[in-house]
Parts: sequence; C-alpha cells; structure tokens
Amino acid sequence: MDAASHEAWPVQRLARVSHVSEAHFARSFKEAFGIPPHRYLLTRRIERAKALLRDTDTPVLDIALQTGWNSLGTFGRTFRDITGESPGELRAREQAACHALECVPHCYVSAAYRPGLTTAVSEKRRQEGGDTKAPSTRQEVP
Repeated sequence: MDAASHEAWPVQRLARVSHVSEAHFARSFKEAFGIPPHRYLLTRRIERAKALLRDTDTPVLDIALQTGWNSLGTFGRTFRDITGESPGELRAREQAACHALECVPHCYVSAAYRPGLTTAVSEKRRQEGGDTKAPSTRQEVP
C-alpha cells in the first residue's frame, strides 16, 4: 500500500494478497497499525499530497490525480477535513516559510507531517457541525 498508495486498495484485494479472510485481515491490520486499512491509505495519500504541494509547483488537480483521487472536489474536502486547510492554503504557507529540511532525513520529515486519523473524517465533520447525537456503538469495518 505504501509503494502504490495511488491505487485502489479495498480490503478484498489486501486480504487476497495476504492469503487470509477479509475479516481476519481487517482485524489484524487494525491491531498492528491502530487504524483500519482505509484510514491508513488516506494518511499515505495525504502525506504524499502534502509533500508534492510543499516541494513542487505541480497543479493541485494533477496532485489529486497522482495521489489516488478521481475528483478534485473529494480530494479538496478530504484534505481540508484532515489537515484543517485547503491544498492551496497549505502550499502558500509551506512555500512562504523558510525551511531547513534539506538536512533532515526524509523519513523524519514524513513522520512529522503525517496526518493523524484516529477518528473518521465523517465523525470529525459531525463534531465540527455541532451534531450531538451519540456515535454508533457498532464496530467499524473498513
């Protein structure tokens, strides 16, 4: 998933590649990484998009397509939900700042900029919207 985060990685495909059932894969993945496979994939896509926005002048639409989204609107909404700012705002802020990151190993920079997705994007939207309905007690299945 890390090497090809731009591709679709449904649980069925991941389980088939791992030679286990879908339920076992989803459960084991969440135990190992602390988040479901879909959220893990989102973190990788957003992480890659942030790096491209910071380090290149590639248009936002091209970055969205390169990082696995089929729609600029979905990319922009998800990006804002996770990072708190639009892709254009992040690019402007990052490029305006003077960085000394060239001396820091890339893996450390990536870890520092990795978005946290401990709650679902839709749950964040619900909380920001002031919806006070108690969350479902059903266990999430990616």
